[in-house]
Amino acid sequence: MTAADRDRILRVDMTTQTASFDEFPDDRKLLGGRALSAKILLEECDPACDPLGRDNVLVMAPGVLSGTSAPTSGRISMGGKSPLTGGIKEANAGGNPGQHLMKLGIRAIVVKGKPADPDRRYGLVVNEQGAQVVAADEYKGLWNYASCEKLLANYPATASAISIGPAGELQLKGASIACTDQEKYRAPARHAARGGLGAVMGSKGLKWVVVDPGRGRPRQPTDPAGFSALIKTYAKAYLDGPQIFRFGTSSILPTANVFHTLPYKNRTQGQSPDAANLAGSKIVESFATRGGMMHNCMTGCIVKCSNVVHDANGNYLTSALEFETLALLGSNCAVGKWEDVADLDRLCDEIGVDTVEAGAAIAVLMDAGQMEWGNVEGMKNLLKDVAKGTDLGTVVGNGAASVGKRFNHARVPVVKGQAVPAWDPRPLKATGVTYATSAMGADHTAGLIVNPGLPADQFAQASQEVQLVNAVCDSSGFCQFLQPKLDDIRAFYGFMVGEEVSREQIAEIGWECLTNEWEFNKRAGFTEADDDLPACLREEGVGPGGAFKFDVPTDVIKQAKVRSEWREQLFAVKAAG
Repeated sequence: MTAADRDRILRVDMTTQTASFDEFPDDRKLLGGRALSAKILLEECDPACDPLGRDNVLVMAPGVLSGTSAPTSGRISMGGKSPLTGGIKEANAGGNPGQHLMKLGIRAIVVKGKPADPDRRYGLVVNEQGAQVVAADEYKGLWNYASCEKLLANYPATASAISIGPAGELQLKGASIACTDQEKYRAPARHAARGGLGAVMGSKGLKWVVVDPGRGRPRQPTDPAGFSALIKTYAKAYLDGPQIFRFGTSSILPTANVFHTLPYKNRTQGQSPDAANLAGSKIVESFATRGGMMHNCMTGCIVKCSNVVHDANGNYLTSALEFETLALLGSNCAVGKWEDVADLDRLCDEIGVDTVEAGAAIAVLMDAGQMEWGNVEGMKNLLKDVAKGTDLGTVVGNGAASVGKRFNHARVPVVKGQAVPAWDPRPLKATGVTYATSAMGADHTAGLIVNPGLPADQFAQASQEVQLVNAVCDSSGFCQFLQPKLDDIRAFYGFMVGEEVSREQIAEIGWECLTNEWEFNKRAGFTEADDDLPACLREEGVGPGGAFKFDVPTDVIKQAKVRSEWREQLFAVKAAG
């Protein structure tokens, strides 16, 4: 049986706690992940709705290639109207739920409505027999690790889970959605983190989703021989290459520091004096004494960028400790040791909050004089307060903009309400154009360009090209760290569906995704004035003598949203920028 013979959409009504299946439209066979989520949201979600109300729609959509034997291809997109930005949001995660859903032929879970009783909690069980909404009140308030351990004890080792922590249940705007790692760890450490989609899941009373693929076999391509041959050549080329993420994203922290794009003390500087102690090389060195390793977060991954971090006693602590987390919870808050950031990362995963938003929010709090710089114990206690829903915990759990508003602080680095990630847009101005024009708000995964010397007349074009390529990648199920090009993705698609996918077709998938997202935001009330960076990044500089400021004219920024002809360069761009 081919994938097309059994593809379905799982629809869940949380008002009635019922689940049903629709046949997946054949004319959407090349849509998955982010592109499919954007399509569904534009058609089925009122952009003017309350993000935490019954009319918001939560979409969980694996990529087109998820569940296949293609390498590093099992990612899943979570989508909805963001309570943080007020616009459309897609947050991408690893782990195994995306693969497992696709092995069951489920191209998307579409969750609507909300329970009449806000104190009730529910779970969604998805398996070979179908899908069922069940009572889950006993999981109320549980942190992610305890919740998933309790849940998965009742299922085979092949099952995976999607869950929220107390931050999601409290409907805080920085809340994330966790996905469990592959079978050996089954830790809820892979987060669809940005945009507060955990709050959307919480608003619907949905505490968890468990996916048991049972005997489900990998999705079969229409042309198995061609697909298999492509896998062999593609995987060999990657493994014979530089493998720049073989020690994880934390290894690039020293480079960011050199480029003055490592935020320090709420972005008042672009370099940290503690960069050497935060570098990923220190984490790798710890493997010899503490244990831990590099591993793959999902079955079939050949990148293996996830660092499994142990504590001083040799016990598992967290995975993966990423560059973004080391930058925002570390250097941005003047925390100087990776070991402390590892503890903070585990807390964020436990309570279910985005480490980028949490780090940015705490840095604004510190900058406003409400906490001392580098106060690690204070940060830990504050994150626990987020889970408890205290007054200050709620302010921080709602993000950097919330903290700035509460304490009337001017330096609040957010775009469309979402905190700017680690890569500072002042030395990396094309990345700043992405932050300004992406429908997602400030998000490096939307289109990162690490090229400090890029000429000004190329900012808009470079941003548009990488945004388009990354939209296709996030729709395919491939991880951006595999760095597939559009030609790679369309080749896999061609063998999957049994017909050639042209360059024009694959580019149109990315462009339609972007335009659907921009159109959603337009209907939600966004204007061109929202496509800009905050004054603190335009007026305050970093680098020698404060030389680097985001001084890109608004006319240049606008060009990134004006369609240009697809050029050869577009197909040479790698997904990770």
